Amino acid sequence: MIKTFKYKLYPNRTQEQAMHQTTFLCSLVYNRCLAERKDAWEFEQRSVTYNQQQNQLPSLKKEDERFKTVHSQVLQDAVGRVDTSFQNFFRRCKNGETPGYPRFKSARRYDSFTYPQGGFKLAFDGRQLRLSKIGDVKIKLHRPIEGEILTLTIHRQVDGWFACFACEVEPQRLPPTDKVVGIDLGITNFAITSDGEFFEPIKYLRKGERKIKRHQRIVSRHKKGSRRRKKAVRNLARAHQRVRYKRADTHHKVAHRLVNLYSLIVLEALIVSNMVKNHHLAKSISDAGWNSFSTILFYKAEEAGRTVHYVDPKFTSQMCSNCGVIVEKPLSQRWHSCSCGCELHRDVNAAKNIWLGRSLQELT
Repeated sequence: MIKTFKYKLYPNRTQEQAMHQTTFLCSLVYNRCLAERKDAWEFEQRSVTYNQQQNQLPSLKKEDERFKTVHSQVLQDAVGRVDTSFQNFFRRCKNGETPGYPRFKSARRYDSFTYPQGGFKLAFDGRQLRLSKIGDVKIKLHRPIEGEILTLTIHRQVDGWFACFACEVEPQRLPPTDKVVGIDLGITNFAITSDGEFFEPIKYLRKGERKIKRHQRIVSRHKKGSRRRKKAVRNLARAHQRVRYKRADTHHKVAHRLVNLYSLIVLEALIVSNMVKNHHLAKSISDAGWNSFSTILFYKAEEAGRTVHYVDPKFTSQMCSNCGVIVEKPLSQRWHSCSCGCELHRDVNAAKNIWLGRSLQELT
């Protein structure tokens, strides 16, 4: 399986300028290739392929000497990103989804570049990363890199530069267990298991909302294009990043616990994009980050040899987990009471129905 290892980089001023220059030149290549494809189809009804655009790179270097300061495979990856964007666009059109035509990217939005095969090397002491056309950059390997390194992506974030190694590793299987669990994702509690375990709600955005609003006001007061506004924008981005890091940390911890305990984990197939249309709950649903948690849980389960299944969420909260009778109740009612004598928390009842939904699928 493919696993990514992320490490912090500490470039000096010259190296950081070279990295910014690389992302800027890659954005120029990206926008040029996108414009070429767009114009070729609009005016000539002609499709441009990846190989055709890749073969234009040598002539591009002759036209502009700046592109010689970027590793050749990094420029090829920029062309490949355009091709991938169009492949995803056509796939969405075919599946009836919202297409989302590929967009042009400014240098500010183009915040990473990739070495697909070569052009990088780790020093023998693990303290420096040699990048072609940039130099030896200080790196902090806080954990060893596992498996075979396939690609290296240099990513720019608000708190610095990071090296992301995509490696092919062997899955670390956990000892088998016969435990099965249903998980109900919610707002009052982030996750509730069919065994009755409750995980604390995620409210990091609401807790940090006051500080974020203050930074937003500071940004709005500064003149556009000024140095103070740029500094205020960075402070605002750091405030949002702290919220994102806290949320991701909770997602990883909850997913790690579930994967260690259960061999089969059953979740609801939630369509969050439809749920956030409820303006009363949209902020709380977005703050919980259910889709991100499902992704983290899925890849952790895959590595550990566990299984994650999704079931239809219809009637999981209304149906009685004991007798199967529909007991209608408003969202504010947090206790499930049925004529059959079943008395339990609403979310635990839903989690049991999620687990039973998987069992019924197996029987049918």
